Amino acid sequence: MAAALPLAEALAPLLADPRKAGVLLDVDGTLAPIVRHADDAHVPEPTRTPLIQIAKRYGIVACVSGRRAAVARRIVALGSITYIGNHGTEVLRGGATEAEIDPEVADWGVRVRAWARGAQTGELDRLRVRAEDKAAIAAFHWRGAPDEVAAEAAVRRLAERAEAEGLHTHWGRKVLEVRPPVAMDKGRGIVRLLADARLDVALYAGDDRTDLDAFAGLRGLVEDGRLGAALCVGVRSEETPPELEAAADLTVDGTAGVRDLLVALA
Repeated sequence: MAAALPLAEALAPLLADPRKAGVLLDVDGTLAPIVRHADDAHVPEPTRTPLIQIAKRYGIVACVSGRRAAVARRIVALGSITYIGNHGTEVLRGGATEAEIDPEVADWGVRVRAWARGAQTGELDRLRVRAEDKAAIAAFHWRGAPDEVAAEAAVRRLAERAEAEGLHTHWGRKVLEVRPPVAMDKGRGIVRLLADARLDVALYAGDDRTDLDAFAGLRGLVEDGRLGAALCVGVRSEETPPELEAAADLTVDGTAGVRDLLVALA
């Protein structure tokens, strides 16, 4: 599907039979605008309103986030849908109070937390690099630091240390994630969620490199014959990686474009 495909034409397969369609959405930068401090993120009410309507009409509606599933639910403030958190390793189903954790990842939580405590040096504090505890993932944010260049350089040195000690690293928009050396990506979480769903079509929208894994997960389900069709939507901003736009079937402009997409689906 070409990226220039008109919105109405691109959404027609989902609108044809919403009960057999899935709507999967990244949170930060897609539903919620990127903010200076990650804890301040929230989904604006004009975006939540059509999302609530979509949740009532479509076969599966889920938010897919690099944050913990419970945090993603708090940001979106909609308890009836499913949340895939921590890059596919947590599933918090609608109405549930506890997330289902990938057992391969769960055992790493204590080890990653211990590493992160030792990694939080005085230099990172001075540069105002903010650490985020995501159980099996330790995240280090430098967005909004007084000297972002110096903060990023310090975080890159931290990444070298993590790799040298056998951990994996992943870079996002002004954030480093230190992860266990096991497979963790949004695509794996989506595949698990949709494995027995029997949908005709599913849409995924996202704005960052981690969302490429989600694109790949959906397209893999199509190739395997477990999903009829997939629509991969890239969300453009000044920080959108070019490879995301290149991989998308359709692109929209920022969170406002996502809101228009949701209105059209609703």
